[in-house]
Amino acid sequence: MSKKKKHFSLLLTTLLTISMALSACGGNNNTKNTTGTGGNNAAATNTTTDAPDTKPAEEPVELIWYTIGAPQKDLDKVMEEVNKYTLDKINATLDVKMIDFGDYTQKMQVMVASGEPMDILFTCSWAFDYVQNSRKGAFLQLDDLLKDQGKGIVDTIDPAFLEGSKVDGHNYAIPANKELPAQEVYRFNKELLDKYNLDLTSVKTLADLEPLLKTIKDNEPEITPYAMVKDFMPVMPFDYVIEKMPMAVYMDTKDYKVVNILETPEIKEALQTVRKFYQAGYISPEVATTTSVDDLYKAGKWFTDRAATQPMADNLWSASYGYPVVSTPAGQPYIYNWSVMGSMQAISANSEYPEKAMEFLNLLNTDPVLRNMIDSGIEGVHYEKISDNMIKNLPDAKNYDMPTFSLGNIMINYLNEGDPENKWEEFKTFNDSGINAPLLGFNFDTSNITNEIAAVQNVKEEFWAPLMTGSVDPDEYLAKANEKFKAAGLDNIIAEAQTQIDAWKAANNK
Repeated sequence: MSKKKKHFSLLLTTLLTISMALSACGGNNNTKNTTGTGGNNAAATNTTTDAPDTKPAEEPVELIWYTIGAPQKDLDKVMEEVNKYTLDKINATLDVKMIDFGDYTQKMQVMVASGEPMDILFTCSWAFDYVQNSRKGAFLQLDDLLKDQGKGIVDTIDPAFLEGSKVDGHNYAIPANKELPAQEVYRFNKELLDKYNLDLTSVKTLADLEPLLKTIKDNEPEITPYAMVKDFMPVMPFDYVIEKMPMAVYMDTKDYKVVNILETPEIKEALQTVRKFYQAGYISPEVATTTSVDDLYKAGKWFTDRAATQPMADNLWSASYGYPVVSTPAGQPYIYNWSVMGSMQAISANSEYPEKAMEFLNLLNTDPVLRNMIDSGIEGVHYEKISDNMIKNLPDAKNYDMPTFSLGNIMINYLNEGDPENKWEEFKTFNDSGINAPLLGFNFDTSNITNEIAAVQNVKEEFWAPLMTGSVDPDEYLAKANEKFKAAGLDNIIAEAQTQIDAWKAANNK
């Protein structure tokens, strides 16, 4: 997978995602001095003798770093060069251990519980849950370390990341400096838009898609008008207490009242629209069990879908698919808890070298030389520079294809070939446009309602996909689903959430 493709792939899955990914206008210029407190140059003079009494040199430290992503063939080769650099800068080396995406949460849970030695570890809102593990004591509280060894981080990354990722008032991990808001867009296969002279600027809501979908359905029998998968949810005016669970506050809330979204007029109207699309054949009849539509993308056999965006996203999608893709907003750019916590590095509560671990994270987030080496590999082996701050992948890049979003401050990364020079300025503009979601900074503690959460999750598995994808009649199944959710304890969860939100609201003068 090309650097561009993998750079953006996580953004699409985590909105899950998730998530998507940034880099920076760095290059070799203006490298900050982030050496921290090395110690090996320290000396003291014995005032009672003529001869100086020099302190012994500090022994180098090896930091064990667990991070997410498919293990790379050239990881050891790259880390050999990285370690030369970090040894010189902070008198430390790295032992990097990569665990693939699908295995990361389970394996990290086992290793942390067993006390496996580690210093730095990846965590986020969707893998090895950041909030839950912070409260369990898996991570070191970083407030003091940020003031001492992490000053460069505080000065460099968008303050909203550190503020929005606090758990009970404290920082337990360093967020990646990347896109801050989450914004949904409707995407279109531009070749079909142009062929039928369709106007995407007329699309503001889900219902606005109907005349465009009808044109494609009537004229292109081989094309799926709306490429949809089972985890689809309509864009709704809610900030969810737990993502894709039926309790939320309205985006424009003033009283922070938690509502059961299944009882709102907005959900009924949206599900009736999706049902209409399903019955008209705009959506695959197997959508409720469909986990991927990659085959449609590869073949160009789709017309529209919905995805999370970032600056220059249309360029990334077009390069990935090999044909032009364009988009139009489906919602506003909101900053949610999960978007702030989408990629983070924590220091283990059992780390032998917490100060040195923070020195490394400080360097990773402020030093373009280190950040680009860890991200892109070795110059002349994995990439070549085509300008001071732009690189082109070489064939061996396939042996070192790291998930860019997971490795710290992406805004000091080199540009990829074809990126505009103002890429990082566009990211900053996008971040500045973000609107704080009402529950930003609130973290729901579910420890009092674990049984109800499990029971509601089981009901969700039964009803959610058929309802949200239009596969069943909402006039009949919405009431059935709501009845089952209530029987499983949804009202108890809402009551607990309301109690916690009220306390949080009062404490924060909301």
